[in-house]
Amino acid sequence: MECCEQVDLVFGTILCEPDQTLRHLYFPLTGFISLVTTLRDHQPLEMGLIGSEGMLGATLILGVNTVPMRAVVQGTGTVLRINAAHFRRELQECPELLRTLNRYLYVLMAQLSQTAACTHFHEIEPRLARWLLMTHDRAHADHFYLTHEYLADMLGVRRSGVTVAAGALQLRGLIHYTRGEISILDRKGLEAASCECYEAAIDDYAQLLK
Repeated sequence: MECCEQVDLVFGTILCEPDQTLRHLYFPLTGFISLVTTLRDHQPLEMGLIGSEGMLGATLILGVNTVPMRAVVQGTGTVLRINAAHFRRELQECPELLRTLNRYLYVLMAQLSQTAACTHFHEIEPRLARWLLMTHDRAHADHFYLTHEYLADMLGVRRSGVTVAAGALQLRGLIHYTRGEISILDRKGLEAASCECYEAAIDDYAQLLK
């Protein structure tokens, strides 16, 4: 879209807060954005990731100009940014764009519900493996930076739990992790270590976002 501008994603930048009026929509080219839910007296909990497969601001497709979660830049990179008013006009003028984004919205809803179930029922180690795979898909690199504290916040667990789980994955030769620097060493092995939720998410993307 000609009315888009390319801007940089800076790690840790908060792009929007819950119930905040949506001024811009973001389509990542590289880098990725974390969707987190916030509760009083609790750390933020990650519910979804947005990379080059998706967009931030999908609620506008439904005619809702606010967002339900905080959006935080988790991986540096670049995005295409478009003003919300311009985007509405593009939706009216391009039915095919609307159809594609409706399918993406369904996939995003499926990802959010899958994450909720995963957080409740699955152990930390397979959840961490799933989360690292999702990050790997969007980072477009085998190496990225994530601290134990940040991982603990995203998974909604104690930092010690992340330390144990990451150590187990490293002992199996799946990752290398030191001082926040993570390298994916064995992608297939990490997929085997992940819970079923990662494969379910991949299937949703494959079937609906061809």
